[in-house]
Amino acid sequence: MSTCTLCDLPIEDPITDDDIAGEFCCRGCLEVAHLVDNGEDVDLSVAAVRDRVEAEDSRLDVPEGAETAYLSIDGMHCQTCEGFIELLAEEEEGVHEARASYATEMAQVVYDPDCINRNAIAAALSRLGYRAHGPDEENDSLRSRVEFGKYRSVLAAVLMMPVLILYVLFIYPVYLGIYPESFLYGSTVEAMVFWPLIVWSTLILIGLGYPVFRGAYVSLKVGRPNMDVLIAIAVLAAYLYSLVAYFTGGRDPYFDVAVMVLAIVTIGNHLESRIKHAALGNRADLTDSRVDKARRLDDDSEATETIEIAKCEPGDRLLVKPGERVPVDGHIVDGTAAIDEALITGESLPQRKSEGDSVLGGSILTDNAIVVEVGPEKTSTMDRLVELLWNVKSSATGVQHIVNRFAVLFVPFVLGLAALTATGWFVLGNDPNTAIMAGVSVLVVSCPCSLGIATPLALAAATRDATDNRTLILNETVLERLDDSSVIVFDKTGTLTTGEMELVDVVGDDPDEVLAMAAAVERRSSHPIAAAIDDAAPPTTRSVSDFKSADRTVSALVDDTRVVIGHPDSFDADAWTIPTEIEAAVTHAYESGTHPTAVAWEGAVRGIVTVQDTPRENWDHVVSEITDANRDIVVLTGDDERMTETFANHPGVDHVFAGVRPESKEVIVQGLRERGTTTMVGDGTNDAPALASADLGIAVSSGTDLAIEAADAVVLDDRLDAVPEVFELASVTRSRIKQNLIWAAGYNAIVLPLAMSGVITPLIAAVMMAISSLIVVFNSKRRLIPVNGDYLGESDSSERTERTSPPAHSD
Repeated sequence: MSTCTLCDLPIEDPITDDDIAGEFCCRGCLEVAHLVDNGEDVDLSVAAVRDRVEAEDSRLDVPEGAETAYLSIDGMHCQTCEGFIELLAEEEEGVHEARASYATEMAQVVYDPDCINRNAIAAALSRLGYRAHGPDEENDSLRSRVEFGKYRSVLAAVLMMPVLILYVLFIYPVYLGIYPESFLYGSTVEAMVFWPLIVWSTLILIGLGYPVFRGAYVSLKVGRPNMDVLIAIAVLAAYLYSLVAYFTGGRDPYFDVAVMVLAIVTIGNHLESRIKHAALGNRADLTDSRVDKARRLDDDSEATETIEIAKCEPGDRLLVKPGERVPVDGHIVDGTAAIDEALITGESLPQRKSEGDSVLGGSILTDNAIVVEVGPEKTSTMDRLVELLWNVKSSATGVQHIVNRFAVLFVPFVLGLAALTATGWFVLGNDPNTAIMAGVSVLVVSCPCSLGIATPLALAAATRDATDNRTLILNETVLERLDDSSVIVFDKTGTLTTGEMELVDVVGDDPDEVLAMAAAVERRSSHPIAAAIDDAAPPTTRSVSDFKSADRTVSALVDDTRVVIGHPDSFDADAWTIPTEIEAAVTHAYESGTHPTAVAWEGAVRGIVTVQDTPRENWDHVVSEITDANRDIVVLTGDDERMTETFANHPGVDHVFAGVRPESKEVIVQGLRERGTTTMVGDGTNDAPALASADLGIAVSSGTDLAIEAADAVVLDDRLDAVPEVFELASVTRSRIKQNLIWAAGYNAIVLPLAMSGVITPLIAAVMMAISSLIVVFNSKRRLIPVNGDYLGESDSSERTERTSPPAHSD
C-alpha cells in the first residue's frame, strides 16, 4: 500500500496531479503541496515536521508519575526573583523543574511525590523572606499583601515626618543663611537635632529598608543586579556620608535623602503592588469559590457523611443544598433546581435543571436541594478553570527576552555611570559632598524597574481582561505574536458551524420507510450524521443484526433485509439502481450545502436522507473582522468540496481545503506554517493535533482536555465572536507594551544626563523614579477591551464576586 507524500499516511486510492510529483491521501494534502511548491523550497517530511514541533515545545515537561504544584509567592520584588525562586526549588531533591512569574507572583513546580510534597516545596521557597502557599490561601494572601503594603506606606509617611520637621526647622534655614553657622553646633541643639536624626534614620533604614536590602542581596546572589541594588547603594551612601560628615565636623548631613528615598520607594511599591493584584482578582475569586468537601449519601440508609472531594468516586450520590456549590461534575438523579453557572459559563440567568440533566462542578443552587451522581471523570469544571489560571507560562518571551538581557547590563552600567559622575565632579574641584550627591542622584533617578515591568504587567492586564471576557490565556506568547499571524486556519465543523447535525429532508417513494430503515441501521453507529437520523426517527421495534462498517458505508440486516447506508458516491450505478429523482436530490443537497446520505436495499437506492451542520449565525462577520490584506484565511473540512461553497464564496476566505482526513489536518497546518506565523482556531473535537502543531492555537467552546492542552488560548463560552476579541486584545497589548518600553527607555535617556549634570537632586530623583514606574503600572492597568460593553473597574469585579460566591459548604 502506498503512502501520502505529505503526511506519510497509508492510502488506498491515491490522489495525483500532473503539476506536482507524488501521491496524496486527500485534496487537502494536495492543495498544501501546491502552496508550498509555489513558494520557497522547504522540507515537509514527517520527520522534519515532528522535529520542529518538539523543538518549539515550551511547556514544562512533566515526567510520568510526577505531580505539579501551583504556588503563590509573597515577597517577589522584581523579575530577578523569578530566577532565584526557580533555583531554590530546583535545589530540592525530587523537584524536576520549576518556573516562576513576577507578573502573576506564581510558581509552578514539577516534582516527584515519592521524594517531596507540596508543603516541603513551599517551605523551601519561603526562605530568605519569601512566603509560598497554595491556591486555598490565595484570596487571604492577596488581601493581606495589600493591607500590609498599605500599613507600610502609612508607616513610611509617618516616620518620614519627624525627619522633615527637624530639617525644616533647623537645617534647611542654614542652607538659606537665615541662622548663624554656630547655631547648629551648640551642645543643646546638637543633642536636640543630630542625635535624634541619627537614631531615627537608623531605625527607618532597618525597618523600611529591609525589603530593599533583601532584594539587593537576592539579585546579587543570582548574579542579576536590579533596581534594589541601586537604591540600596544610594541610601547607604547618603546615610554613611552623613554619619562621617557629622563625626568629622562636616556641615551637610543628608539623612533626609536616605529617609525620603526609602519612603518614596515604599509608597511606590505599594501602589504598584495594589494595581498589579487587581489583575489577579479573577484567579483569586475562582480559587476562593472552590468546593473542598461534599455530602455523600449512603445507598442503603440515605444518611449523609461529609467527605473530601478527592475521595469522591464515579457513581457516588452527593446531596447539594440551596445556596451551595455543586462539588463535582455529574448529573441530577433526584430533584429539580435553578442552577447559577455565571462564574463558570458566563450565563447570567439561572437555568432550571431536573433529573437526568448534567451539572457543572462549581455552579450554585439558588433553590431546592438535589442529588447529583458523580460523573466518570470525578472532576470539577471549577477546579479545572482554577488550575488553568494558575498554570504559569514563561514571561520571558518575545520582546521580554530582549528586555531581560538588556536589564542585566543596565544596572552595572548605572553603577559605573554613578561612580564616573562622582569622580568627575570631584576632579573638577567640587567638594566631596557635592560629588557624592551627584552620584547618588544618578543611582536613584535611573529606573530599570519600569523596563522590567513594562511587558509583564501589560500581559497580566491583558490576561485579566481576557478572563473577564470568558477567555483563558494559557500562554502569554499568543498576546505578543497573534497580531503577526500570516495564516489563520479555521476548522469548519464545530467552529464555523454549530457542530450539531439536524435532519433537513427525506426523499424517496416512501420517505417514512426510508427514514425508519436508515434509523434502524444508524442506531448502531456513533457518527454525528447517524445520531441526527436516529433522533429524527420515531421509535421502532424492527430487529437489527449483522451490523457491518465499511470505508464510507454501514449496513445491517433489518427484518432480514440487508440495508446499506452511506455516501452517495459509494453506490456504483453498475451495481445499484439509482432513480433520476434520487440523483437530483443529491445534486440539490450539495448545492444547498447539506449532507446527503443514501439509503439502499434490494439492489436499489430507495431514498436520500439529508442532514445539515448549521453555520453559526455570525461566522461571516467573524471572518470579516479578522480579515487583513496581509493574512490568508483558510478553512479546513472533511466535507465534500461541493458542500463548502458557502464558506469558499466569502470574500475573506482565501482557501478551503475540503475532504481532509482528521489525521491529515496536523500536517496541512505544518505546511501552512511555511507561509508565515499560523494560527489555528478549532473546537478540539478532532483537531487537537492541528491546534498543537500551529504556531498559535485558539480552542473555541471546547470541553476536551486535548484541546486545552494543545491551545494557547481557550474561549470558555460558545461564542465564535470571542475570536476577534482575542485578536483585538493582542493588538492593543502589543501597543501597550511598546508604549511602556518607549516611556521607560526615553525616561532613562533624558534623566540620566540631567542627574550627571547636577540639575536633579537626590530627592527629586527619588520622586521621578517612583513616578516613572507608576506611569508604566497605570498604563498597564488600564482596561484593554470592554467587558459586556463597559470598561469595568475593581469595584465592579468585587461586586460580581459577592453576588456569586456563597458558602462552599454548610452542614
